[in-house]
Amino acid sequence: MTDGTRRSLHGVAELLLAGPQYRATGKIRLRITPGGFGTVLEPDLRVAGTELVVGERRISLPGRTFAEVAAEAGIEAGAPEGVYADGSGVAPGETIDLDPATTGEILAAYAAGDAALRAFAPGVELVLWPEHFDVAVTVDEINYGVSPGDGYLGEPYAYVGPHRPRRGPFWTAPFGAARPLRELPDIAGFFAAGRAAAA
Repeated sequence: MTDGTRRSLHGVAELLLAGPQYRATGKIRLRITPGGFGTVLEPDLRVAGTELVVGERRISLPGRTFAEVAAEAGIEAGAPEGVYADGSGVAPGETIDLDPATTGEILAAYAAGDAALRAFAPGVELVLWPEHFDVAVTVDEINYGVSPGDGYLGEPYAYVGPHRPRRGPFWTAPFGAARPLRELPDIAGFFAAGRAAAA
């Protein structure tokens, strides 16, 4: 997986979706959508594959700067300011670098994570967090989610992160437990195992 694609998608989530939404509504939460991810409030923006969808318009993302795409979409490129310290580190003047195959892999990981989280925690609000770029829920002080990869593990993975650290063979990561999606035929089952191990 190319880090450039993951970083660019993270930048799109922050600069072109969460930032404009935060400036309009004060909310940063995003959501998984068919074939991508999008805002939960105004402005109504979403990513579908390698395009930004604005109403009926589809704007190609690769090879353009975040600022250029934002101008065409009628929004201001920029992350939510003063909300969190982590993030993609992407600047509006940077060029969006999206490999189609890697983009597809990341978006498929989100779709699988979204489905698993809905099966595991029906009725609980799922959030795609722009700062860490993971889709997650919190149930009984335990975070369950799917990341497209990051500094901890450079490929899509599922995780269970208790608010209070746990010990034992299940807990293999500094923040709890993590398993690459390629090793998980049943993501919801992994979440259930985490809940049981945390009890």
